[in-house]
Amino acid sequence: MKKFLILALMISVFAASCAVRDIDPISKDSKLAVEAFALAETIREAYIRNDMVTIEKNTTRAGFRTISDVIRDFDSAELTFNPVLVKIEGDIIHLQLLWAGTWQKDGKTTEEMGRTVFILKDRPLKLDSILRTNPFKYPE
Repeated sequence: MKKFLILALMISVFAASCAVRDIDPISKDSKLAVEAFALAETIREAYIRNDMVTIEKNTTRAGFRTISDVIRDFDSAELTFNPVLVKIEGDIIHLQLLWAGTWQKDGKTTEEMGRTVFILKDRPLKLDSILRTNPFKYPE
């Protein structure tokens, strides 16, 4: 009888631990951060494919000029973004990224890395400005 009670108690404790718990809803700031990361990744992929239409669609006029005025021709490129910090100030988001890139042009390889801040605004989010090192200006 003791074994049965111990087994029943263990089963009930296990069942209680597996019970569905309330999950906190995702905060607005968290959703904005995820959207900011996705936007940066979309622009990065478009840059590698040299897809200026997608870049223009995901930037403001000033943001598009920030990229298109410095962009250089390349044969191939690899570019990675690692998010560091998201700072939300009202309607403006500062997305701080570490980036590393390798560009091939006419048989020459250029490797660079740096830290940048993407200024995002509007709804849906769009890139408005790039502070610090612009990862889209290579190869120089």
